[in-house]
Amino acid sequence: MQAFTNTISTTMVLILLGMVVLLMLTANVIGNSVKENLVVTVVLQEDTPTEEAQTLQKKLCAKTYVKSIEYVSKEQALKEHVESMGMDPSEFLEANPFSISMEVSMKADYSNNDSLLWIEKELKETKHVSEVYYQKDLVENLNHNLTRASLILLGIAALLVIVSLSLINSTVKLNVYNHRFIIHTMKLVGAKWSYIRRPFLISSFWIGLASAIIADGVLFGLIMWAANYDEAILLYVTQQNILIMAGSVLAVGLLITIVCTYVSVTRQLYIKAEKLY
Repeated sequence: MQAFTNTISTTMVLILLGMVVLLMLTANVIGNSVKENLVVTVVLQEDTPTEEAQTLQKKLCAKTYVKSIEYVSKEQALKEHVESMGMDPSEFLEANPFSISMEVSMKADYSNNDSLLWIEKELKETKHVSEVYYQKDLVENLNHNLTRASLILLGIAALLVIVSLSLINSTVKLNVYNHRFIIHTMKLVGAKWSYIRRPFLISSFWIGLASAIIADGVLFGLIMWAANYDEAILLYVTQQNILIMAGSVLAVGLLITIVCTYVSVTRQLYIKAEKLY
């Protein structure tokens, strides 16, 4: 009965811990997705031949900081302008006033003002490039908000780890305390401390393992339940993140229960007989 109670209480703590880990990983995926939606517009010189523009596009695609590039021809730019503004400037200018441009999506690691400054400089020095622009204020605000959100989640995770350690430690201590007379008797008959600890550590291992498996099962079930309502959730709660969450829950479940048991049993071994009552 005591083992069942310990397993249930440990499982509840691990479920909360797993939810926070998954939330942090998912927030990171969402943040990277938002960063990669930031676009740097590269406008080419008006007289740039189409062939050279396409060659430039291929060169830019090979850059380490580029995630994807959308090529916008003069005709496409004119068409989009007409659709959005309802007027065709080529009718009175007697020529297409737009230039070839490229909408460059950056990889998440480079979507910050420090990186974009040298990227902008490099692009401007590239042959045929006329202008390079992006929303500097948006990039700065986005990175600031994402950093703040990450720190808040990290603080919550740290607090939860401390609470988890405290709750599981209390449960383990109570279990060891209930067996204090057995521990003392074994010590009196000359049993080695390692021999006395062994059954408690084995029991804690199985409790931690069972708790982690149950917690992972519950969390996986919650993810599948949420995905039934909105499949888009699986775009952010990736398979890799689920595996990291499951591994974290298993590692923490085993580590905390075993370490707390080792410390609690050792503490009991140091207690003198008169203090057992």
